[in-house]
Amino acid sequence: MNKIKQIAGQTAIYGVSSIVSRLLNYLLTPLHVSVFAPAQYGVITEMYAYVSFLIVFLTYGMETAYFRYSHKYDPHKVYSTAVTSLSISSSAFLFFVLLFSGSIASFIGYPGHPEYVKWFAFVVAIDAFNTIPFAKLRNQNKAVKFSVIRTLNILVNITMNILFLVVFPRIYQKPGFDWLSSIYNPSVGVGYVFIANLVASIFTFLMLLPVIFEEKIKFDGKLWREMIVYALPLLVGGLAGMINETLDRILLRVYLPPKVNPLAQIGIYGANYKVAILMTLFIQMFRYAAEPFFFANAKEKNSKQLYADVMKYFIIFGLSIFLFVMLYIDIIKAIIINERYYEGIKVVPILLLANLFLGIFYNLSVWYKINNLTKFGAYLQIFGAIITILLNIYLIPRIGYMGAAWATFFCYFSTMTASYFLSRKYYSINYDLKSIALYFSITLGLYFITSQISYPNNFIKYGVNTALFLGFVTFASYRENLLPLFFKKTVK
Repeated sequence: MNKIKQIAGQTAIYGVSSIVSRLLNYLLTPLHVSVFAPAQYGVITEMYAYVSFLIVFLTYGMETAYFRYSHKYDPHKVYSTAVTSLSISSSAFLFFVLLFSGSIASFIGYPGHPEYVKWFAFVVAIDAFNTIPFAKLRNQNKAVKFSVIRTLNILVNITMNILFLVVFPRIYQKPGFDWLSSIYNPSVGVGYVFIANLVASIFTFLMLLPVIFEEKIKFDGKLWREMIVYALPLLVGGLAGMINETLDRILLRVYLPPKVNPLAQIGIYGANYKVAILMTLFIQMFRYAAEPFFFANAKEKNSKQLYADVMKYFIIFGLSIFLFVMLYIDIIKAIIINERYYEGIKVVPILLLANLFLGIFYNLSVWYKINNLTKFGAYLQIFGAIITILLNIYLIPRIGYMGAAWATFFCYFSTMTASYFLSRKYYSINYDLKSIALYFSITLGLYFITSQISYPNNFIKYGVNTALFLGFVTFASYRENLLPLFFKKTVK
């Protein structure tokens, strides 16, 4: 239980950061959907889909390689080699994109906006480089410092968004603000979302400078080659993973008929994807804590039982999030998105479960990561990418963005299932499948029952829903004796 409390504590610290920063960041969603029409928000959604691919490409698995080899060799040497590698590759990428920004903008469908490409080239290069300094903080268990920097990044981003999208437009033409024309132009429009991101990335890099240069930077070519051999399958898997996570936004524009305004449909889909914030938050904060935790405890005598317990508790928390969001969906959607986007709310339960499957997949990945079998991670992600591509191509022309949501669901369910069966062969862990199946059955049963009931008023509706949610949480907590995770002594 002490080990479980350790990862729970680390997850909580990263979680406070992630919850605060993501909640702050998600405040941008109500702002963006109120300022921009669905088609304009579609531009934002699509551009960030490209960014997701590029971040994975430019980090090329080096973050996980750093965690792996810092427990095998001198961590200072491993860090120095990794940060040097990313600095060179990020600089080369930036030079190339700036040189061909016009052609790239035309290729992705924005021929009149090469500045989008230039701004994001800097964002991607800086964020990719920042990955290793952030990983160093995680590896040294400096969760608080990590969290503070991440939160400040979001605060800067939000501040710049508010200035460019709310404050400056209101005072732009007022007497005494002629100077504003030197830094603000209304015609930039959605571009200010990208500029705000760039300012935040630069700020974060400056905050990380003490971490970057707190030790002498030296490059070890032999170590780098070993790390690259380990990391490249992760790159392939990471790119395939990004296909699974974000390609649907790009394919929607390709396969939706022009008469439905594809950018508007992308905007609606992207906005409703944000309603699943709590699940994506949970997955992210768990990943921050889990990867170094799994490597650090790989040699423990009871490591397999430890991993099995972590999986079960992870699923309980994930299902609690699913149930909470769906029982209070009307309140949550009103907070996060605008009425113009409500038609897409039907994708939320599908995406919540899909992302829970993704989180289970991350849990299962321990078997190939700690055994240097990262090629299987790539195979699994490629398998998922094939499912994603084929289902999106088939379903999007027929059922629009609902097809994208179902493609995501089946992709993550398939990769999760395949990873489980492979793990039984290469690193068998005795997961408590009976309990997991029980919790899934109860959660989905409560969801389907409540979705079919009509209540006379919201007071009764949310009273019943609250009782059901607390009942599930209480049942799971006592059945699994989860209270020691949060209290020093077991409550009897």
